[in-house]
Amino acid sequence: MSVNAHFTTDENAQYFACGYSCDHGIFLQLEDRAFFITDARYTLEARQSVQAGVEVVESADLWTKAIELAHKTPKLYFDKAQISVQIYERLATGLGGCELVGEIDYHRKQRIVKSEAEIALLKRAQALNVEAFESFARHVASAQGHVERALQFKSKEFLTCSGAYDLSFEPIVAINANAAKPHALPSPEVRLQKGDLLLADMGIKYKRYCADRTRTAFFDGEFSFERTQYFKDKTLQKIYDVVRKAQESTIENLRAGMTGKEIDAIARGVIAESGYGEFFAHSTGHGIGLDIHELPFISPRSETIIEEGMVFSVEPGIYIPGQYGVRIEDLVVVKHSRAEVL
Repeated sequence: MSVNAHFTTDENAQYFACGYSCDHGIFLQLEDRAFFITDARYTLEARQSVQAGVEVVESADLWTKAIELAHKTPKLYFDKAQISVQIYERLATGLGGCELVGEIDYHRKQRIVKSEAEIALLKRAQALNVEAFESFARHVASAQGHVERALQFKSKEFLTCSGAYDLSFEPIVAINANAAKPHALPSPEVRLQKGDLLLADMGIKYKRYCADRTRTAFFDGEFSFERTQYFKDKTLQKIYDVVRKAQESTIENLRAGMTGKEIDAIARGVIAESGYGEFFAHSTGHGIGLDIHELPFISPRSETIIEEGMVFSVEPGIYIPGQYGVRIEDLVVVKHSRAEVL
């Protein structure tokens, strides 16, 4: 099967293309040959790791070597978000008659539909993530009086299994009003007390594939991240139940063939009908894979047609400034036209 000639400097795109990546490399795919260009610090490891058929080329000047290798190529694709104007101008000058085709998300589009092997890796990553949530919940149960920052730091021990796994992203652990910030930073002052709300948004990587999960829970001495939660504040209980309904309705009713914005509208409609529409300020979901955020996006602007094998989060939320925030998130894969929770 023929492929478009292209290049990438993105590590996850490199890894997807050839099984290896580093922070100073270019993967270059021409019509009949593929190259991994890097310097002397990485060539040995690269040669041991790249897939068969990929040639490792050592150079002190990666772009000069890329121009040399691609100088007869008529058309070369790339993600224009990956390179600077300076590099683009250098390529345009050096490659002469080659047509440079810049396309946002060029490489992410290549992996928007996941293979069965990738789905298995994502499922394993999320299973390990769920185990970490359960271990963290047992710690939280006896953590009354602990500051938010200490809880967030401790969560990383459970997530990484003391260093066995990498984080998908810096975990969010937020109490009460801090949970009203969707990407809250941990406070060094706020302490966990009985009657508090605790939101945890956490993920790990398994063989480079990301997990992502959010739970919101009530702390009253006993503690768990179970979906069923009981809050003493009646308004907060209503908000929690609305978010849960929005998430479960979206998972139940999404179908292959719908657009991202049609799926987003399911969750957004439930929340708007409850009177909290203005407090849902982010998208319903995002694709996940080698990147924590990749295609498809489940947002009010997404025209992407959802297909079998796509994997994405479903994570509606309601955030009341100065009081609390609620978010519930799971990952789903589209199989047999419907959503299957990973």
